[in-house]
Order: sequence, then structure tokens, then C-alpha cells
Amino acid sequence: MQPVRPPDPTTAAHDRVYRTLRTRIMHGELAPGQALTLRGIGKEFDVSMTPAREAIRRLVAEGALFLSSSGRVSTPELNSDRIEELAALRALLEVELASRALPRAHMALIDRLQTINGTVAEMVSKRDAVGYIRTNLEFHRTLYLRAQAPAMLAMAETVWLQLGPTMRALYGRLRRTDPPQYHKLIIAALKAGDEPGLRLAVRSDVTQGLRLLVT
Repeated sequence: MQPVRPPDPTTAAHDRVYRTLRTRIMHGELAPGQALTLRGIGKEFDVSMTPAREAIRRLVAEGALFLSSSGRVSTPELNSDRIEELAALRALLEVELASRALPRAHMALIDRLQTINGTVAEMVSKRDAVGYIRTNLEFHRTLYLRAQAPAMLAMAETVWLQLGPTMRALYGRLRRTDPPQYHKLIIAALKAGDEPGLRLAVRSDVTQGLRLLVT
């Protein structure tokens, strides 16, 4: 019988740093173009350069961070073409995920979405940008988990990750005080079993705001 190897502390440290930074970026806690340094990451997380470097490497590979030719690491500053591309990806992936989730949209799921949407509205009224992005993504993820399409959901989350800082910038521009109108349409379509209505509501919800950044 092979002896059980203890977990590699370096791997555990790098995963902790990676997951925490990934969540921050996805939820818009970091602004577009914000720089990160290995030294700063190492100091904050109390880790050596190796796990900090590995976490950065993974996030660069996912498009969550940008590595310049000079070695500077920062969150991406997306141009209009890139925003438009990512918005189109959201529309393709999330409309399909919602459509696949519809046959499994029982009342418990709809009740859960309504509860989350109440929290979204609360975050909007408090002008809490990070809280809004976090609960908005929770609304979508909760629905899409019912699609039982993990590869597709993973792709959608990668798009969310790349858009996180940009979504924060968009929220600051909108100055909105009312919750997203399309969430109510999504919930209504789920209740009615209305697939065309659901697809339209999801497509509108994930693209409407981003269009303001490219006009």
C-alpha cells in the first residue's frame, strides 16, 4: 500500500491566493488597469514568491490579468471591440444555459431567484457596486446550475472574470438606483415556461449595460 503523501503547502498557498484574487476580479473589487505586484501579493497573503507567481500565471492564462512586455501585471483595460466580443459571448452562452435550465426550473429555484433579486435591489439602493456585481452573478449562476452543463458554465464564468473590472467601471457610469428590469422578466418567463421570452430576457439582461460602454 502506497503511503499517503501530505499536501504540498506551496500548492495549497497558491490555490488560496488564486481563488481569492479570482473572486475579487470577478466581483469588480479591482478597477481596470489596476497593477498587482508579486511583492504586494506575497505580503498580503503571507506567502513566498512561488505561490504568488503561480496564482498570477493562472489568472493571466484566464484573461483575468494582463502581463505587459515589461513584466507589469494589471487588470485588463478593455477596448470597445473586446467589450463587444465578450458581450456577444455572454449572449451566446447564457441564453443557451438558461434555455437548458428551463425544464428543471421548479418553484424552489424560482423562489430562490426572487430572494437573490431582492438582495440585488438592496445592493443597488445602497450604491454598493461590488455587492451588486456579486449578487447579480449569483442570480445568473443559480439559474445556470440547473442547466447541468458544467463546461458551458465554466466558459461563462471565464467571461465574467474578464469583464469584472469593466463591470465595476460600467456601474459607476450608470448611477443606477433601480434593480435590473430584466431579472423580473427572466423570473416571469421561468414561471410561464416561456422559452422564447426567457431567451430574449437573458440576452437583453447580459448585453444592455455593456452596450453603453461601446457607444
